[in-house]
This record gives sequence, C-alpha cells and structure tokens, in this order.
Amino acid sequence: MDKLRAMRTFAAIADLGSLTAAARALGSSLPAVVRLLAALEAELGVRLLQRTTRRLALTDAGRRYLERCRQLETLLEEADAEARAEQTEPRGTLLVTAPVLFGTRHVASGVTAFVQRHREVRVELQLLDRVVNLVEEGLDVGVRIGELQDSSLIARPVSTLRRLTVAAPAYLKRSGTPLHPRELRAHNCITRSDGSSGWPFRIEGRLSSVPVQGNLRVNQTAVAAEACVAGLGIGSFLAYQVAQELAAGSLQILLAEFELAPRPIHIVYPQARLLPARTRAFIDFLLAHLQAQQATWRPQPPQRRRKPPTP
Repeated sequence: MDKLRAMRTFAAIADLGSLTAAARALGSSLPAVVRLLAALEAELGVRLLQRTTRRLALTDAGRRYLERCRQLETLLEEADAEARAEQTEPRGTLLVTAPVLFGTRHVASGVTAFVQRHREVRVELQLLDRVVNLVEEGLDVGVRIGELQDSSLIARPVSTLRRLTVAAPAYLKRSGTPLHPRELRAHNCITRSDGSSGWPFRIEGRLSSVPVQGNLRVNQTAVAAEACVAGLGIGSFLAYQVAQELAAGSLQILLAEFELAPRPIHIVYPQARLLPARTRAFIDFLLAHLQAQQATWRPQPPQRRRKPPTP
C-alpha cells in the first residue's frame, strides 16, 4: 500500500463526505478508493469512518487521524516549497577547494564577489596543494590544474596553463642562456623538494625528463620564484606563478619551443542529478570569473619604459 496516497485519499473522503466524490476529485475509480481506505484501516487496526447507506461519519480515531494527515500534508507542501525556492534562490553552505597559490591569486577573489552577491550562501574555501577526493571529504566544488584522473567527477573546462622555464636577465648574462633542455645540466636550477629531480620537455616530438640540479631546493613556489628573480638560477613554473615577474621583465622565458602542451584548468564537482541552486550559481559565477582573468596568467612581454621627452 502507498501510505501517503492512502492518507490523502482518506482526507479527501472526509472533506467531501463521499467515496464517489473523493474518487472523482482524485481522478481515481470508486473501487480503488474503497480498497485504499480498507487497506489503511486494516493496517491501523481501527475504523476511521462509519459508513451507512446515507452518509459517512468520522469516528473519534478518524478525527484524530485526519488532523495528523492535514499536518503532514502541510509539512509536505512546505518542504516542496522550500526545495523549489532552493532551486531558484541560492542559500546554504558550499565547501570549495583549490590549489594554494592559484586559489589565493584567482579563486579567492571570485569567492568573495560571489558571497557579496548572494548573502544567503556561506562558502568555506579550503586551499590545499594535494588532490582532494571531493566525495570522501564532503566537498561540493574543486578547482583542478592538470589532467583529471577521477572519472566520477563532472568537469567544466576553464582555460589552460603553460609550464615555463624562466630565469632572471642577470643570471643569463652571468651564466649564459641555454638553447636546449640538455644544457640545463650545466646550470644552477632551483628545484622543488616535493617534485622529481627531472623537468619535463618535449624533445624531437617525445616527452623527455631532463635531470636538473642546483644549490637550492624548496617546498614553496613563491620562494623559488623569489630566488629566480634574485638571479640565483633557472626555475620551472606554471605561468600564473610568475606572470607578474614576466610582465615586469624581472624574469624571461627560456626553451619555449620545448614546452609540453599547456595544462588544463577545470572546475569539478561530484555527479548529481539535481544540483542545489547555490552550487549551480557558484560554478557558473566562478567559471566566468576565472575566464575573465585569463590574461593575468598568460605570459605578457615586459612593457618598455618611455623615455621622458627632451626639454
């Protein structure tokens, strides 16, 4: 027995005072209405209606049960209305993750703008330099840089990022400019303690890992970039990590013809048949926000300073 349908049928009978009228109002047949009422009374073990040839009357148990049925119907209507409102007006909590530096420079400003626009939404932003399992850790949305490994996620492409080899003009003047990746073996390279000792390049159409070494090994990208700017050696970075230094001319790109294909950036979220309004709105907003910032992480040639006019 469909309990909810049976309760609604009983309420209709009580309101209309007739099995036939209730069947007509519910778009059902008279036998079906009779069977539902009988099944409900049998399950409850009480008689809800006194039936005579002339009329139907509620028993004491029936009056009390009808009141509860109407309370339940009201709760269901309120739940439906709240769910519909949730699909149109964003509200509630969103858990979002992104890489630390990219999140600091590009995602955080989008989150701030979103919560300013949608005051009923609360966002918790977690900046982490590890691949987070969104489902296991209960996160709603993530920003990923690189090829996606988890096929259970839905991905919205944002843009791409080049991996660049860079150095300061002062270092190149002092140590020479490498023209081929293999020449990096003779240079001081700033490496990451959380990465491999080889840098990837495409040489003669094939992916190759070129061993590098140097006298500074760090676990933070910002520290490596500062060392490069200071002229200590050559570094390998994603474009957004040194975009400002490239635009200022304090770093310049090396070995561009040997770069790998740019890495993709995606907004990812767990599969769901029906996303809450807050999640849909946030994904659309962040996608537009990040795409509008693409120019800030694409390498730009340094601007030449104009000489003041001769008096």
